[in-house]
Order: sequence, then C-alpha cells, then structure tokens
Amino acid sequence: MRVVVCQAPFEIGMSDRLQPSRKDGEVLVRIRRVGLCGTDYHIFAGRHPFLTYPRVMGHELAGEVEAAPEGSAFRQGQIVAINPYLDCGSCIACRQGKPNACANIRVLGVHVDGGMCELISVPERAVIDATGLTLDQAAMLEFLAIGAHAVSRARLRPKSRVVVVGAGPIGIATALFAQLDGSVVTLVDTRQARLDYARRNLGLTDTVMAGPELSEMLAGRTDGEMFDTVFDATGALSAMAQSLAFVANGGTLVLVGVAPGDLVFSDPEFHKRETTLLASRNALSSDFKRVIAAMRAGDIPFDALKTHSVAAEDLPERIPMLIAEADNVLKAIAHF
Repeated sequence: MRVVVCQAPFEIGMSDRLQPSRKDGEVLVRIRRVGLCGTDYHIFAGRHPFLTYPRVMGHELAGEVEAAPEGSAFRQGQIVAINPYLDCGSCIACRQGKPNACANIRVLGVHVDGGMCELISVPERAVIDATGLTLDQAAMLEFLAIGAHAVSRARLRPKSRVVVVGAGPIGIATALFAQLDGSVVTLVDTRQARLDYARRNLGLTDTVMAGPELSEMLAGRTDGEMFDTVFDATGALSAMAQSLAFVANGGTLVLVGVAPGDLVFSDPEFHKRETTLLASRNALSSDFKRVIAAMRAGDIPFDALKTHSVAAEDLPERIPMLIAEADNVLKAIAHF
C-alpha cells in the first residue's frame, strides 16, 4: 500500500509498505480522509517534542471499515473516525478515567505510525461510529474534540468572559465550543486574515489583532477586569507566558497548546489572581460524542472549517505550500 512518510525534518515522500494484518480485537479501516493540523506541520519542520523519525504522520482520520472482529458493532463499509490516542488501560491516569493523559500513551502519527496510508488496523475501542456524517466531517472530529475537551476542563459559567489566544484549528474549535456553552468569546491572533475569516464565516464576531497594545485592548473590553477564562492555543512559549496577564483575579488559564522548553510566569502576578492553571491534553470519548452531537444538530459550521482539499499523492509537494500559506489555511483535508 502507499504511505506518506516524513523521513526527517523537511524530508517527506510517498513510499510502499506491506498492508497491515488485522490482529485480534482490531478493526481494519480503509483510510479515506486525513485532516492536517499544526502537529503535522511541526513534525515536518522538526519542531515536535515527542517524535522520532521516520514517521507516517496523520491522526485526524476517517475511513470505511474493511474488516472487523466477529460479533463487532462495526460492519464492512461503515463510515468511521478513529480516536488516535491509544492508551494502555492500566496506568494511574487510565485507572482514574483519564486515558487522554495515559502515562504510556501512543498517539497515532506521533509516537507510532499514523494514518497517512491506505489501510490501518487499530483496537476496536479506538474506532468511532460516524454514521450520518460525511467523510470530511468525520475527519474533523479529532481537532474539534480537543477544543471541546479544553472547554470541558474549564467548567465555564454562563456568560463567562472568555478570550482564546490563537486562531488556528484548535483555537477555533475551543472558541466555538466556549460560545456554544454560553460564554462571550474574544478571539486573538497575530494574523488578520485568520481573524477576518473567523468573523465572516464562523460566527466568532469579536476579534482582536495581537500587537504591542494587546493588554490595553483586552482591558478595554472588560472594564479593566480582564477575562474569567483564558485559553492559549498558540503552542508558543512567549504567548503562553503573556496570557497570564489576560486572566482576571480569580480566573483560570487553560494551556491547550504544547511547546518544547520551560514556561516561566511571574509568581506575584500568578498568586495575586489566585490563578487556576490547567493543562488540556488530547480528548476523551465523551468529547468526541459531544462533537458528533453538535455536528448532527448543525451547531458546527463544518463547511467553513474546511478550506483546502489535497490528494494524498500530492502531500509531499503541498505540505510546504500549506505551511507557507498558513494565513489563509484553516483546515486542509487529504483524500485517499
């Protein structure tokens, strides 16, 4: 079968590999769609903290069941998505119902080879029934679930004042679900094109361009009190550290993005707010279910989320182009 392999930073190409065999308890899925996200771009550019090369990328996956165990709930030809977070089921996090933070987690496309391939075999518990969704919609479940999980972690109150820093796919997903939870959302980014697109097409009408006067601009929106909850989805240490300044006294800072290196805050600033600091990692099955329900209810503007479509065989050429055109790329989806 054909696969897309990142051999080393800035080295990506098509390759041939043997088709996987379905093991006991696994479902063989024919991949039809792969969403591209910041993780894939970081892998290509050599900036991912948890990865070794070579690697078959791809963790936003949708396809059709090729073969399933006898007695399985899945049938041949059924449209499915894949939860790419393969947990061990026995560590302290798994025992506490947090498989997204499994101590031995293997994320498809990061720790182990992912889904930029024609066929993949995964444990049945990782397969998600996407009946009633299109393949494109199913391929968007994972990144939307990350945003839904971040919002769930924050436990927002109705009419909370929320700012989301970073208008990439994860930031957009977070903003959409915070808004669905009844919060008043402000979206911040350094790219005006991203903000314009969110305002025109995604219903995220309050946007602020980041710059030297960002703190003053945000203070002006809140009578100087700042925000009940701040979500940082930039994955940039400098932005993550600056986000503390946007938190109201008694407020919460949720770090959705991840970056290599040490994150440093001013301790007096952190303490005077009695800040609640949260990390949000991956997503739970309940988050995927919430996204599916929101999609079926028409609450997610999924047609506007997809901005680019790419043939799988063109990925080696198109990935560098998509990175270069990042201002105008929200969600690119590769099709097999």
